[in-house]
Amino acid sequence: MGRLFWKFFSVFWLAQMATFLTAGILLLAWHPAAMNTSIRHAMVPLAKTGGPGTDELHRPDGLLPPPLPLVAAVLVSLAFAAWLSWYFSRPIRSLNAAFDALANGNLDTRVGSAMGSRSDELADLGQAFDRSAVKLQALVETQRRLLHDVSHELRSPLARLQACTDLMLQQPQRSAELVKRVERETARMDALVGELLTLARLDSGAQQLRSEVVDLSELLHTLCADAQLELESKKCAVDLNVQSAVTLQGDFELLYRALDNILRNAIRYAPGGSSITVGLRKHTNLPQATVTIADRGPGLPTEDIVAIFEPFYRSALNSEHTQRNADQGYGLGLAITRSIVHSHGGTVVAQNRPEGGLEMHVTFPLVRY
Repeated sequence: MGRLFWKFFSVFWLAQMATFLTAGILLLAWHPAAMNTSIRHAMVPLAKTGGPGTDELHRPDGLLPPPLPLVAAVLVSLAFAAWLSWYFSRPIRSLNAAFDALANGNLDTRVGSAMGSRSDELADLGQAFDRSAVKLQALVETQRRLLHDVSHELRSPLARLQACTDLMLQQPQRSAELVKRVERETARMDALVGELLTLARLDSGAQQLRSEVVDLSELLHTLCADAQLELESKKCAVDLNVQSAVTLQGDFELLYRALDNILRNAIRYAPGGSSITVGLRKHTNLPQATVTIADRGPGLPTEDIVAIFEPFYRSALNSEHTQRNADQGYGLGLAITRSIVHSHGGTVVAQNRPEGGLEMHVTFPLVRY
């Protein structure tokens, strides 16, 4: 039984005890001699004074129950009932008002202060409401920001398409050149829409994950081999450190894409001639494995460490510390990576290295429940 039950029980029991004590004390104070006489007459058997089958209790005159103790008992009960009603109805009214405010769009509504110092189920309900309101507000703000960012990203290629159309009408001799530009802009828009659909399917759980045995060590070897051309163009090297073979249940293609987004970001922002470390470590005390990808680039400001996993996030960095969250310039790569990792029950975090550069840790459970 919960805390609310025991509060009800204790208050009702105290109300009953207070009522009985008040009535008893007032009865004794009203007329002690009359009370003694009433008790003696209550012990006397009923005497038959009427006809057959008729019982009548003889009471001495003046010993009727006095009204003051009964009135006092009723008042004490009413006082306890009023206090109890106020005590339990006040937080319920606060919760009802908060739900109405939330339904009307006031997403910053909270009820924690209205609960005071309570520590029962109603207080737990208030805390649950506050947590839900915080998550709902964050979700709505994310959706609004995403809608704004998508509109912003689509506005530029649409404007360029409109400009190309106008130029083709004004300068037909440049049609071949402008058609190629239209094709490029159309391809960019198609890629953006494709990334958005992928992210939406992953976040909503609509993306069907293939359940297959994935060898992480093999995946990392393939990943580094595929990135070799980009590495050579920047004269960078990969230091691959795989301790042992690690397998898990998951979708190979999605896992490859998630880690590829991280590795390509590391290559993009690593200084020329530097090395990128890719490691795989199996935990000894937990059924987990962690993939680490680290570069020796400029790193990130502390406030951007978590935000880089948000869609379309652009870090306000100077020319040396250019923004990291990029996938063909849209800022969706790391957001997709986070969604893929979460769909496999894992986590991904970023941190700056003490010696310089950014380090990504992707942890996967080896057994999925």
